[in-house]
Amino acid sequence: MIEITEIYCGSPAQRAGIQCGDMLVAVNDTMINDVLDYRFAVAEKNLTVHLVREGEAVSVQIRKNEYDDLGLGFATALMDEKKTCGNHCIFCFIDQNPKGMRETIYFKDDDARLSFLQGSYITLTNLTDEDVDRIIRMHMTVNVSVQTTDPVLRNKMLGNVHAGESLRHLWRMAEAGVSMNCQIVLCPTWNDGDQLHKTLADLFSMVPAVESIAVVPFGQTKHRQKLCQIPAFTVETARAAIEQIEAVQRWSLAEHGSRIVYAADELYLLAQLPLPDDDAYEGYPQYENGVGMLRYLLNEFYDALEDAEYDGESRFLTIATGTAASPFFQDMMRDLELKFPQVHCQIITIYNDFYGHSVTVAGLMTGQDLYNQLKDKDLGSAVLVTETCLRHDDVFLDDMSREDLETLLGVPVIKTKVDGYVLLDTILGYAE
Repeated sequence: MIEITEIYCGSPAQRAGIQCGDMLVAVNDTMINDVLDYRFAVAEKNLTVHLVREGEAVSVQIRKNEYDDLGLGFATALMDEKKTCGNHCIFCFIDQNPKGMRETIYFKDDDARLSFLQGSYITLTNLTDEDVDRIIRMHMTVNVSVQTTDPVLRNKMLGNVHAGESLRHLWRMAEAGVSMNCQIVLCPTWNDGDQLHKTLADLFSMVPAVESIAVVPFGQTKHRQKLCQIPAFTVETARAAIEQIEAVQRWSLAEHGSRIVYAADELYLLAQLPLPDDDAYEGYPQYENGVGMLRYLLNEFYDALEDAEYDGESRFLTIATGTAASPFFQDMMRDLELKFPQVHCQIITIYNDFYGHSVTVAGLMTGQDLYNQLKDKDLGSAVLVTETCLRHDDVFLDDMSREDLETLLGVPVIKTKVDGYVLLDTILGYAE
């Protein structure tokens, strides 16, 4: 039973007389154990909601529009506890955080429900056969962090003696037609080369259930002293991986009419190769995995710039970004100033002293690095940072708040979406 903590005003639940404090037991014939059971059950038009109220069984009849929300709130979004990760992956970024950070930084989840609800990736090691039954029954889309399809190697890479065995869930879901997006965190000398070839061959044998595959280079911080040592990517190893992936893409285009597998932007940057064109990303199915994010931003920004008009006053702002994206922003702001000479937006590259200079993405910038590298500089009227380096409570990874950074720097710190149109509007003052 799950306690109902909120009834939304005007909802079907309120009209039916359901009360806060009622315990939800079942909807129609579905026992409710968590949010997936709940969402699956309440999608129907005609519902019988089974409750316990003050120790007595109560049933409520509700008729509503199909897929409309019932209007109940619960103590947690999952209506249950998150499933924690039981793996000890050699590449885990969470294990590479320094000591002394807030507790939530160190929490690892490996929960199929979050894969469905939020798009996070799961390793399958937490799944039972009953969990897979439910995924198949509910026609869920699942994001799977595969790494390798070699069972022995997977045991080693995930630090879990059951990791290889859990691949059976992958094959079973594929046979049942469950839609899956897969991820391979590529670690030099571990799962690249021949191992990558085997993994891709196995995943392609599951097409069309496997809809897309992202190959993402592992991220290495300076806090790995007591962890398994993995060679850093070089230009040569990154290029070898790109060549291997692009060869598979060419085959897949001929065989399936789609590339299916994509390399992350960071792999192209490590290889010092230009990003693929827009059409090479085929609608950006792995955008949230950092695949095509820079290309999409560039396309949006230049589309917006082509149509933009500005005859306002002179403007001077600062964009603070990581070393990976900095050259792209330099080019964009140069072209902006060519069109609107009265607008100057300087780019300041932030080197990641907190995690180490091998970490180059803007999403991992910290408040202290921003402050130390921006202080005593003429920043103009505001500093722009990507929203990806701030959490929901407007706090950087090192617990400095955006408001505190504004106070220290003496200028507004504006968080911007990863959206070229919004970025241009913010620079020109239309989004303030």
